[in-house]
Amino acid sequence: MFDLERWQEIFETISKNKLRTFLTGLSVASGIFILVILLGIGEGMRNGISKEFEQDASNMIFVWTNVTSKEFKGLNPGRAITLKNEDYTNTVNNYEDQLEYKSSVFRIWDGIVNFKKESGSYRVEGVWPDYQFLENADMTQGRFLNYMDHDNVEKVVVLGNKVKNDLFKNGEEPIGKYVQISDINFKVVGVYSDPGGERDESRVFLPISTAQRVFNGGNDVRSLAFTLHKRDNFEQALAESEQFSAELDTYLKEKHSVAPDDSRAITINNTLENTKRFYDLMNMIKLFFWGVGICTIIAGIVGVSNIMLIIVKERTREIGIRKALGAQPLSIIGMILHESIFVTTIAGFIGLIFSLALLEFVGPLIETNYITNPSVNFNVALSTVFILVFAGAVAGFFPAWRAARIKPIIALRDE
Repeated sequence: MFDLERWQEIFETISKNKLRTFLTGLSVASGIFILVILLGIGEGMRNGISKEFEQDASNMIFVWTNVTSKEFKGLNPGRAITLKNEDYTNTVNNYEDQLEYKSSVFRIWDGIVNFKKESGSYRVEGVWPDYQFLENADMTQGRFLNYMDHDNVEKVVVLGNKVKNDLFKNGEEPIGKYVQISDINFKVVGVYSDPGGERDESRVFLPISTAQRVFNGGNDVRSLAFTLHKRDNFEQALAESEQFSAELDTYLKEKHSVAPDDSRAITINNTLENTKRFYDLMNMIKLFFWGVGICTIIAGIVGVSNIMLIIVKERTREIGIRKALGAQPLSIIGMILHESIFVTTIAGFIGLIFSLALLEFVGPLIETNYITNPSVNFNVALSTVFILVFAGAVAGFFPAWRAARIKPIIALRDE
């Protein structure tokens, strides 16, 4: 039931102590403001990392080699390890049922690409058709490479958007045209876009069989890339991915006579493992932000509670009169709690509104490597509302309990 007299008492008390009420509310508002901003930054970090993982397949296993760092079976360290075609074909044959997409990669260094008077140095790679899905490449024109291109050793290429824009000026259509890579003609059959942006769109793909034959690659490959079939359960997918990575690591090191603990010679990067580590870290950061925000709010609650104790002290005589006239302890508690909850809720909502407004207008403008569009969702905002009410109740409970225990005879003696 709406009690007009109660509200009049609250506003009268506030009006008599404007500065004290303002400073009390400011501590609560700043606590909520800091909490929401921190949670928004945490969500922005999650968005930024998610965007980074969108650049390639989320469950990709990538293998590359370097030089050995340890002696093994009488072989000195410093040996360059080079992957071969049979490393790829044997892995595909042995794990055919588990693999979703697969490709070996042959890198052509210093790839100069020319079209008419335009030229540029780009990353040129020989790949299998599945590489489109490993890189999350979307075709904007034409098609990607296919197995017929590979089998027939076709001189065809797929260009990234940046390569196409650099070489084909004035809106000239690239499909069907010929570009030169190291003065050798290749027919353009497709143009792709990539979530990674210009960096990943500055590449040229051609069939790996063509790349190895034309550029004297022989049987060598630069790297291997695989994805396993997706699972509904993340933990199951992670376990299968880790097992595959471990078995592949063992196979390649045995085949190339590399020490089992030599992580430099053969490196396997499992993006699912990276994803788990990053999201575990994000959860820890989010928990830390909640902790900092809650501690800030607690500091505000302590301030409100102290102010309410002062108010109770100032109104001791009034409370004694109320109790002498028959006021019940619950009504005294309700009176103090009402004022405490009102002050903290209003101040908290002001902090909440300012923080949400800041995230709404400034958040979309923030685009860094690992923070993208910091924001909070409805559930977080709703949680802060409950925190506000609870904070107000906690801040006012102990002063209210003290007020309820005041004996009228003692209170009436108070000056």
